[in-house]
Amino acid sequence: MINITVAGTGYVGLVTGVCLAEVGHQVVCVDNNQEKINLLSEGVSPIYEPGLDKLLVKNSEEGKLSFTSDFHNAYAQSDVIFIGVGTPENEDGSANLNFVYTVAQQIAESVERDCLVVVKSTVPIGTNDKIETFIKAHLKQDVQIEVASNPEFLAQGTAVRDTLYASRIVIGTESDEAKQILMDVYEPFKLPILAMNRRSAEMVKYASNDFLALKISFVNDIANLCEKVGANIEDVTNGMSYDERIGNRFLNPGIGYGGSCFPKDTKALHWLAEEEGYILRTVKAAIDVNEKQKYALIKKARNDFPTFNGKKVAVLGLTFKPGTDDLREAPSIPNIRLLLNEGAHIQAFDPVGIENYKKLFPDQIAYKHSIEEALEDADLCFIFTEWPEIKEMDLDLFKKQMKTPHIYDGRNCFSLSEIENKGINYHSIGRPSVVEFSVLDEVQA
Repeated sequence: MINITVAGTGYVGLVTGVCLAEVGHQVVCVDNNQEKINLLSEGVSPIYEPGLDKLLVKNSEEGKLSFTSDFHNAYAQSDVIFIGVGTPENEDGSANLNFVYTVAQQIAESVERDCLVVVKSTVPIGTNDKIETFIKAHLKQDVQIEVASNPEFLAQGTAVRDTLYASRIVIGTESDEAKQILMDVYEPFKLPILAMNRRSAEMVKYASNDFLALKISFVNDIANLCEKVGANIEDVTNGMSYDERIGNRFLNPGIGYGGSCFPKDTKALHWLAEEEGYILRTVKAAIDVNEKQKYALIKKARNDFPTFNGKKVAVLGLTFKPGTDDLREAPSIPNIRLLLNEGAHIQAFDPVGIENYKKLFPDQIAYKHSIEEALEDADLCFIFTEWPEIKEMDLDLFKKQMKTPHIYDGRNCFSLSEIENKGINYHSIGRPSVVEFSVLDEVQA
């Protein structure tokens, strides 16, 4: 058992702390938000993440996991301190490191024994070197401090599984002592551990996320071309997937990637490269494609609705992906903002994202608790998130509930064979449209 403190109780910090406790370490999670600390101390997770609540309660009751806002006592006697705070995007695309440096300052003022500081937050290459210099310059006690890099590779919605059963653990250190400490921390996980220097570890995180973002943007680009030339993207990606060099993951076309990682990390690495005098042309292309892809459904809908003014619009799915209540960079947000600006009346359904959405649009949207309610008397419907509840819905509801069943599916939730003969017009990404009635028919009716 190792005494560990984790700074930050967001996705990275909280999941890391809970999972480290689960494998047997003594863990204290510290955050300056007292409201969050109170919730966590009562066994309530402030974030929606499958499986997290159960482990949080279990390890708290077993005495291996605790929460505090008293950072001085939290850091004073720790063997290892993990930094898992956010690194949001600045206006210019660079990473904002204010939270990281705030924690580094607190650590320097608080530690009373030798310890290893492990940066789990996603930071630009070279940041760990600067953090170590910063902490050493501000130390209040005569102690030995070293900084290591340990990037996270968790995905929201599967974060607990991704941590406990990771494909690999990457550690970046500059000494054998630091390397051995992290090897001991992760030994109970029984997972492959890849050891390297700090800068390489920092780069692994960015390179991994940016490659996946590239793959998504490439498929979306091909999907858009498929629509132009009469090909079906599902057949194309199926044919691609049999090549083991390509595989079948991240080949699903849609309205672009969102969330806390891909948008931020692609822009941050692009910005860092420019600062170094190098242009990452492929990453820049991925960013450009993704920005345009967000509005692919609006472009399709304009063929049927030159204006959305006065139209009743059903929206199914608000979060950036299923399995999370996170709205960061969710494609639904710019689309809904555009629709509202044009005078549309929106009625929206999402299984878990509504409360967070109300913080952005408190009274501009009619929030519904079922798909049926969201579709009622709607002129058109947009699907922005592929929740299971949506993918498994009764397709007859479109015609039964809507005034005019025009469906614009940004996640290809349904097979074309399922849609045929349902009496609806259905438009998806990279596939032929299913058109069973014309706008002229509506006018004449």
